[in-house]
Amino acid sequence: MKRFLSESRRDDAERTGRLLDAADIAFTFEPVTDLAADFEAVVMEGLLTDQAVPVYPPAGHTYPRKD
Repeated sequence: MKRFLSESRRDDAERTGRLLDAADIAFTFEPVTDLAADFEAVVMEGLLTDQAVPVYPPAGHTYPRKD
């Protein structure tokens, strides 16, 4: 059973630092495929952006169906 623990700003900042350090290590070398480059771009954008992004699908809608 998980217990809710509150997180301080310092905890958040330390976790963010660890995440960014890990990303630096993971992306040390240039991607070898276009797919890997696209993946890295998406991950880095997610790590470096400080803005909320729209959720897909929007509330009240569903994912497109494959016919």
